[in-house]
Amino acid sequence: MSTDTSKAREEIFQRIRTAQKRGEPSADDRASAADYLARHPAGPRPAPYGDLTGQFRTMAERMASTVEIVRSVGDAPAAIARYLAGHGISANLVAWPALRDLPWAQAQLNVEFRPPRRDESQGADFVGATGAFCAIAETGTLVLLSGAETPASMHLLPETHIALLRADRIVATMEDAFELMRREEGGVERMMPRAINMVSGPSRTGDIEQTIVLGAHGPYRVHIIIATSA
Repeated sequence: MSTDTSKAREEIFQRIRTAQKRGEPSADDRASAADYLARHPAGPRPAPYGDLTGQFRTMAERMASTVEIVRSVGDAPAAIARYLAGHGISANLVAWPALRDLPWAQAQLNVEFRPPRRDESQGADFVGATGAFCAIAETGTLVLLSGAETPASMHLLPETHIALLRADRIVATMEDAFELMRREEGGVERMMPRAINMVSGPSRTGDIEQTIVLGAHGPYRVHIIIATSA
């Protein structure tokens, strides 16, 4: 069950404005912010990549993700079924509500479109499927935005995270990802999502004797399915 935090967020902003003796942003304030973003100098970036999908795959696999490329988004459920069967994992999973229209039944998957359960006493969910707002070729990173149809818990709680990514949503750098967010989700007229999560492979830690352990604070498997067409 998702929670609407917009009222609480607005109350926080109102307290900040009151403390600063400022009112609601005016049209001039918004225009000034837009002008600043447009004129702000960009830092150094890598040379352009000839193949964004290939670069992303190379870097994602270097970060211990696994990657499969399919023809279309509609082919993703069958690819997920193959992946789960190949790893001996049950065909039961939870998925973003935003993905409910994919042909899950044809792939013989048992899918529930709700946030994952949090612990064993509730019957923990072991596989979570998400989409991705975009991905970053430079680092092999998935970018996920939280929302009612895209709960952040889906890629944080299950042991196995499966992400569906369209190839045309792969950008070169983190700067490009934030530019895309401002254009589609933010800017000066709208608020950005409550949470922006960047996933670069399975969760890991080296706290104990500098030995890398996967799955320490989240999934220990990240499988990315890239669709070359919508």
